[in-house]
Amino acid sequence: MCPVNIINHEFFVAISFCACFLGLILLWSDRSEKNSIEATEKVLFQMSFSYWLVYCISFGTQKAILPFTEALSTTLKLTAALSYFLTFSCILILPLHRIAIRQIDE
Repeated sequence: MCPVNIINHEFFVAISFCACFLGLILLWSDRSEKNSIEATEKVLFQMSFSYWLVYCISFGTQKAILPFTEALSTTLKLTAALSYFLTFSCILILPLHRIAIRQIDE
C-alpha cells in the first residue's frame, strides 16, 4: 500500500471525527421534536454519528498502539469493524424508515 493513501485516510478520519463531534453537538442542542417520527430520525442520526466517532477513536488508537501490544490491537480492530458496520446499518435504516412512513401515510 502506498504511504500517501494511508496519510490521506488518516486525514479524512480526523476530519470526519471533528465533523461527527460537531454534528452530535448540533443534534443535542436541537430540542424541537414534534412527533415520534422526527424523534426516531434524530436518534438514528445520533447513533450513526456516535458509532462513527467510536470508529475514529478506535482507528486512531490502533495507529498509535499497534506496534506495542497484539491483544489490544486485535480488540481495537474488532471494535473498529463493529462500529463501521453499525454506522452503515444506521445510515441504511434512515431512508428505509422514511419509505416505511410514506407507505403507512398512503
